[in-house]
Amino acid sequence: MPDRPGGPVVCDDGLIRTPWGAAPGVLRDYYDTEWGVPVEGEAAHFERLCLEGFQSGLSWATILRKRPAFREVFVGFDVDTVATFTEDDVTRLTQDARIIRHRGKIEATIGNARAAQRLREDGGLVALLWSFRPDRTPTPRTVDEVPTTSVESAAMSKELRRRGFRFVGPTTMFALMEAIGMVDTHLIGSHRRGCSGLWAADGRRRPLACHP
Repeated sequence: MPDRPGGPVVCDDGLIRTPWGAAPGVLRDYYDTEWGVPVEGEAAHFERLCLEGFQSGLSWATILRKRPAFREVFVGFDVDTVATFTEDDVTRLTQDARIIRHRGKIEATIGNARAAQRLREDGGLVALLWSFRPDRTPTPRTVDEVPTTSVESAAMSKELRRRGFRFVGPTTMFALMEAIGMVDTHLIGSHRRGCSGLWAADGRRRPLACHP
């Protein structure tokens, strides 16, 4: 029910949202149009995976504001292009104030692109990520009921690390799962609850006709 402590919020436009997406601005725009919606293709999944890694320790609003620059410098997160980046590119990117200038995360993005290339021999990145979709999604009524990890996100993290990926911890991977609709943590009552189309009202999964 709206306006309970930690629960969904009735916003100035009359729509009900999870608290972090309530205020007008970049987070609300993201909440209303992208968060929790499946994406299509390798590049889109690779982008989300990498940006969740860059977000670690920072606010998501910061990542969203810098996302156009991230997309520019990582060439649309095209896996084959990023995989060719060299140490000179790392140095160049650590000097670009438009993005997060964290050498470890930049190097991880390049390494993750190479790992994604290798995954193509075994079904590819998209198939691997979606193989960890759970049978049920959380049904939180307050922000305190939203988990930050799951058995599936821990398993995804472990497998990605085994495959050579970095900055893919269980919490980061759960955030990825939320972002692409693999789980739905919009609070009950939010106008965006169920926006992925992948979950029934009781939290049970609907058939996934094909990978996004």
